[in-house]
Amino acid sequence: MTGTTPSIGELLAATVPMARTLKLEYLETSPERAVLRLPDQPDFHNHVGGPHAGAMFTLAESASGCIVLAAFSDQLSRAVPLAVSAEIAYRKLAMGPVTATAVLDRPAADVAAELDRGERPEFKVAVQITREDGAVTGEMTIVWTLRPNS
Repeated sequence: MTGTTPSIGELLAATVPMARTLKLEYLETSPERAVLRLPDQPDFHNHVGGPHAGAMFTLAESASGCIVLAAFSDQLSRAVPLAVSAEIAYRKLAMGPVTATAVLDRPAADVAAELDRGERPEFKVAVQITREDGAVTGEMTIVWTLRPNS
């Protein structure tokens, strides 16, 4: 880890062993979007030689987790982010490295305002998974919540 404050990617890799196992690359982790890359690794291939569906799911879910951590880092002292549900659609054959790009479905300030009112907010993160040629190979929607600390 660098300096005294780890990056979002370093934090995820340190706390989520599956993300570390897949050797995910953290290309961008900001409150506006997170972009992660799954390198082409034969150990994580499926029966047709591309990335296994489980590896692609983990890539997309990890991208969603990165944007949630980046967007709500100022809320972590009073709430824990938790994935509530996820839905994924595999659109095209993925071969080689794939990249997941995650964005929030609404402003983080709106979610924080619900938390301020004593609510347990839910919000969606949309993720697109693409091949190197730009073709969309998968789309995932993850519903997250910020569970207030007791």
